[in-house]
Amino acid sequence: MLDAKADYLLYGMADISALEFADALKNRLDPRSIRGLCYLVNTSEADQIPAGYIELPTFEKVKEDPHAFIEMFHTFYKNNDPLTARGLYQRHGTRYVIQNPPARIPTQVELDAIYALDYQRAQHPYYEMQGKVKALDTIQFSINTHHGCYGECNFCAIGVHQGRTIRTRSEESILDEAKQFTEYKDFKGIISDVGGPTANMYGYECSKKLKHGTCDHQRCVDDTHLCKKMKVDHTRVINLLRRLREVRGIKKAFVASGVRYDLINEDKRQGYEYLKEMVRHHISGQMKVAPEHTSPHVLHLMNKPGKQTLVDFKKLYERLNREEGKNQFLTYYLIAAHPGCTEKDMHDLKRFTTQELKMNPEQAQVFTPTPGTYSAVMYYTEMDPQTRQKIFVEKDTTRKEKQKQIVVAKDTFKSGFAS
Repeated sequence: MLDAKADYLLYGMADISALEFADALKNRLDPRSIRGLCYLVNTSEADQIPAGYIELPTFEKVKEDPHAFIEMFHTFYKNNDPLTARGLYQRHGTRYVIQNPPARIPTQVELDAIYALDYQRAQHPYYEMQGKVKALDTIQFSINTHHGCYGECNFCAIGVHQGRTIRTRSEESILDEAKQFTEYKDFKGIISDVGGPTANMYGYECSKKLKHGTCDHQRCVDDTHLCKKMKVDHTRVINLLRRLREVRGIKKAFVASGVRYDLINEDKRQGYEYLKEMVRHHISGQMKVAPEHTSPHVLHLMNKPGKQTLVDFKKLYERLNREEGKNQFLTYYLIAAHPGCTEKDMHDLKRFTTQELKMNPEQAQVFTPTPGTYSAVMYYTEMDPQTRQKIFVEKDTTRKEKQKQIVVAKDTFKSGFAS
């Protein structure tokens, strides 16, 4: 905000706060009380900081002291749920940056109204003279079923950006959008994706979280287990996919968004049925999953489930494909050079993909520290933010790339495995 020399900053999805902000400007009202808004005041105007807001360590302090940086991030992270958050402020030189509490969560009616707007599903005419935007092909006829993710992978900013509470669109809203696709002359009957940050989080949430906000003492899901209060239920998403297939003019509705395989394993009533539905109708040759790594200490720092969870899921997926007579594969997202990861860990990952997954990874992502994530805190401080213990962090660009090449290299791959 300071680098951009902006007067105001709207953060998060801003679907409600943007409208409130525009209305305030239109009516010449002071917008500084709007939730989901950041603004500046001079240090001489400290009396304008709202009562009850939490002061963070100064920018100058966190720049020099890693422990202060960790404390600041803990406070920031704990105050991003609309039901429980307090406002924050931080001194930066001669000014204070003030962050109001997050905007409230949209109701299903409000979310449906957002997706009922008259979107053109095309690039802006201004850019047409520069040629076709190829990236549009993958999203032009896709459907976003919900916002939010409670997976809380430490390297991912979705939990901060979209929130850790699932906001689900109604089935009718989604079906109406699919029906609108059939009116476009360039629609071929294929919906490229029906999903969200995590496709199989559609349609259920923790009742306690909806009433009281996210917990401070534990996460909904961590690297070892899923909270018992989170009752995973794939019933609604199964019914939604079945209804989508019945829409006239829809030939295929694929789920290209990533799925949490640990949630499928956890749902003892409908998990198997959901995966069977996916295998039969909604996979375009390959299903995307994100184990990211296999070394226990790296998975812990990532907040990802253990490798046995993946092995169990892979067996179920392959069994269903055999039963359905399908030749479909799993695609694995992998990360190299995450904080805590060494070259030895990448060699271990390579052995696992070769011996257990029976495949040779063709691509892996080199870790990039993303603002608003615990992994970025680890990268900067070189500490586990929960224990303050020192961890190895690879920061040399060449050695980061070497970690990636270890897992994608083909010279150690044994022939006879599916690639």
